[in-house]
Amino acid sequence: MPKLIVVYYSRGGNTKKMAELIAQGIAGQGAQAVLKDVLEVKAEELLEYDGIIVGSPVYYGSMSAEIKRLFDDSVKFHGKLDGKIGAAFSSSANIAGGNETTILDILNAMLIHGMIIQGDPQGDHYGPVAIGAPDSRSQKECLRLGTRVAALVKKLKG
Repeated sequence: MPKLIVVYYSRGGNTKKMAELIAQGIAGQGAQAVLKDVLEVKAEELLEYDGIIVGSPVYYGSMSAEIKRLFDDSVKFHGKLDGKIGAAFSSSANIAGGNETTILDILNAMLIHGMIIQGDPQGDHYGPVAIGAPDSRSQKECLRLGTRVAALVKKLKG
């Protein structure tokens, strides 16, 4: 059974709500979804998963320091995430508050690791975004991301 982790940081709860929805989408595909706050994740744990989805609130147009620390700590096993499936999501307080730049920063770190990124030709192309609490549109995008990443992991990893 494919095993995916959804790692998030959430001070106000909005990014956590998104992570929970993504995990539901994963489970709906018959894959194992592990949901963890980044503060409970050691970088080495990422090696155990076929798919890694990371979410962060927007802090000054980028990922939170807690998420950045996870990627910084992953340098010690650089290259060992090569070929794993990755995706990202974010939440912000405002429209044009930095959601896409935050997602792209997360995806850049994944690409440097050699990960395969799941985009979406519909809706939120880079990954789901929310302005404040996830509304019905954001909720749908989160479920869709979990479903799509799990399906890709199953297709590529068996």
